Amino acid sequence: MTTDASDAATRALAAGAEARGPEPVEVRRGAFGVHGSGDTSGFGGFTRTVQIPGSSPRPYGGWHDAVVDVLVEDLAGEGLADAVEKVVVDRGELTLFIRRQDLPAVARWLRDDQDLRFELSLGVSGVHYPGDQGRELHAVYHLMSVTHGRRIIRLEVTAPDGDPRVPSLVGIYPTQDWHERETYDMFGIIFEGHPDLTRILMPTDWVGHPQRKDYPLGGVDVQFKGASTPPPDQRRSYS
Repeated sequence: MTTDASDAATRALAAGAEARGPEPVEVRRGAFGVHGSGDTSGFGGFTRTVQIPGSSPRPYGGWHDAVVDVLVEDLAGEGLADAVEKVVVDRGELTLFIRRQDLPAVARWLRDDQDLRFELSLGVSGVHYPGDQGRELHAVYHLMSVTHGRRIIRLEVTAPDGDPRVPSLVGIYPTQDWHERETYDMFGIIFEGHPDLTRILMPTDWVGHPQRKDYPLGGVDVQFKGASTPPPDQRRSYS
């Protein structure tokens, strides 16, 4: 790594060098998020904090340090040294949090650099954190390097509810096609540049995105022996 690139890598990963603790995004109370009346589970007093892992300190361990250094050197050459927002090593897995506008450049270098060669995309999935203000929607990618012994890394980008746009990676990893459509269908993340971003699981005229935390439970009345049980969204309140 050249001196200039090393300096860029140091600046870009300064946050990772100062290990920061987990980031709380929500506190859930009771079983299954039930609140008010209707919690018959016996766990009404249960409290759990939902948190996102914080940045990890150097050294990350194993091949993780080399991968991060090579990638940041590549990005520094394009003036994108700040594209990597945070480096997280959690449960032995390397996750790079990427600025969403820089996602295609990062993916291209990960695929093409001979020292990286993450040539296989295993798909993209969505996560909805309503309490993560300004970053409510997360798109998570798993990439594998067959060339370098089946190494696997995660890329994670965030977008706000009010602007749920993330660049499409279909042009770099064509197998992302249906994965991006499914994530759009279920979470409402708009993958800009996708050749045909339409629903793939729900009917084309369906309203809403079923795997978001704010999606209503819905349901139909169930009748039996002259009685009626209302649908879930009418008999209980869920967070």
